Amino acid sequence: MVEIAIVYHSGYGHTAKQAEWVAKGVEEVAGSKAHVINADQADTSWDLLEKVDGIIFGAPTYMGSASAPFKVFMDKTSKLWLKQQWKDKLAAGFTNSGSRSGDKETTLTQLAVFAAQHGMIWISLGLLPGNNSSQGSEEDMNRLGSSLGAMAQSNVDEGPERGPSESDLKTAAHLGKRVAEVAHRWVKGRS
Repeated sequence: MVEIAIVYHSGYGHTAKQAEWVAKGVEEVAGSKAHVINADQADTSWDLLEKVDGIIFGAPTYMGSASAPFKVFMDKTSKLWLKQQWKDKLAAGFTNSGSRSGDKETTLTQLAVFAAQHGMIWISLGLLPGNNSSQGSEEDMNRLGSSLGAMAQSNVDEGPERGPSESDLKTAAHLGKRVAEVAHRWVKGRS
């Protein structure tokens, strides 16, 4: 059994919805279990985070970086970092913002650097950009064109029942599935 934790913060519910779809993707892979953890409540999950095979980090992009509550979670891991307790775990990330760009790449870079500091192994999205030709559409997976992780866009005046779009949620599920598939190969190779 491969176990993947999804640690996220969500200010308005959009990123929480994205986290649910990441978890669906993880559990599409036979022999995989997803643990969805709100970063605000991570203090009760440190033991679980130490035993899982990978952690997928998710935060909304606020003012060009991960949300402050997610940054609090990141800062709380400093004792784990000092002992390199997450070294060689798999990692990936996702983010959401109100704008199409919204500087989401900065947040994904922040999450990737955070994972690297812990000695984790980053897994990219593994999808070509969608919606980038005359044949493309808003329904394409990876419609926002990210490589580093899953991106989503949600209108700031609408709740999570209206966003992110189905294509962004399918992209999130793809990320979860990809991490679970890589985790199975990683665990098998280490045994």
